[in-house]
Amino acid sequence: METYCDRCGKPSADGGHEACRRARALEPPRYCVRCARRMVVQVTPMGWTARCVEHGALTSA
Repeated sequence: METYCDRCGKPSADGGHEACRRARALEPPRYCVRCARRMVVQVTPMGWTARCVEHGALTSA
């Protein structure tokens, strides 16, 4: 099963995602790692939630 970068949405196997990993330390995921769909993201003072229409929700907690 192919996985995708949760920041740029490109296949993880392509490499070159060092900048994505650094940026993810400070921001929520934007793409689903299972299907590469853009997720609905909500950021609050207490954290974030990200929801894929196909695979469900992730939270920072």
